[in-house]
Amino acid sequence: MRKSPDADELPAGAVTPEDLVSWELEFHCLVERMGPLFGRPEPRAHAEHYLRGLLAPLERKNGWTIAEYCGQPEPKATQRFLNLTPWDADKLRDLNLAYARENFADSRGTLIADPTGFAKKGRKSAGVQRQYSGTLGRIDNYQIGTFLAYADRAGNRVLVDRELYIPRESWFGDPQRCREAGIPEEVTFATRPQQVRAMIERVVAAGLPFAWFTADEEFGQNPGLREFLEDSEIPYVMAVPKSTVVTCPDGKEKVIAEILPGLRDNDWQRRACGIGTKGLPGTSRIGLAAAPPGRPAQAPLPQEAPPPDTNDLAL
Repeated sequence: MRKSPDADELPAGAVTPEDLVSWELEFHCLVERMGPLFGRPEPRAHAEHYLRGLLAPLERKNGWTIAEYCGQPEPKATQRFLNLTPWDADKLRDLNLAYARENFADSRGTLIADPTGFAKKGRKSAGVQRQYSGTLGRIDNYQIGTFLAYADRAGNRVLVDRELYIPRESWFGDPQRCREAGIPEEVTFATRPQQVRAMIERVVAAGLPFAWFTADEEFGQNPGLREFLEDSEIPYVMAVPKSTVVTCPDGKEKVIAEILPGLRDNDWQRRACGIGTKGLPGTSRIGLAAAPPGRPAQAPLPQEAPPPDTNDLAL
């Protein structure tokens, strides 16, 4: 039998047998914490199997592959659990938020909002319609989820909240379709920026500390979300179009495109922000002067270094 290598024989950063034991214990603690949400032992066991499958290094994850990974001959039990077992997804979300607060709380943490599209074939899934998804960069038949993530200074990242975007006309304009898809009658239409505001309010209520909020242009160009963040004294960096009107440090309002030509080369500092779908992008930033009384100053932060006619900006 092959002998397991000693810890001092493993390369730096390698997973050790002790790590595996620790992870398994932590997983069991989480499963026990989730247990009361599912009532009976059978759905609790199905929830554990399903969660193990989601965490497994499977090339494709569906009912069959997860069932096989968990030693089940077919996926019927998991499918029944997902489709028929009553459990409160919002209570599980709150449990997840509490876990993030206990394990990743950082006074300099960052909240990140982002919508993600899920391709669908039919028209029965709640919220599905032909719409643009930045995930795949085209218009197709999608569900859109709005997600909120949390990142601490140690590099840990965790999803803390989610909302399913339900289009107004194609769905809320058809109550029968909503009923057939299982959308509760108390659910009302909300834009994705409104969903993000609600999620931020839940994070604040849960006591998860953070210092910044960041998001892409869809959220940055929404005046209601920016006003909410400013009124709540939440610092933010969000992408915006260059046609955005901002309040300058002198209290005057200007279109960003009018401000950029007056900036000097040494007003910019190049910053790398990480690898994205198009490689390693650069960012730039400028300093902020004192804000007018009662309101934060705003200044444009092009996501690429000058020239100043770039369309990719941030506030």
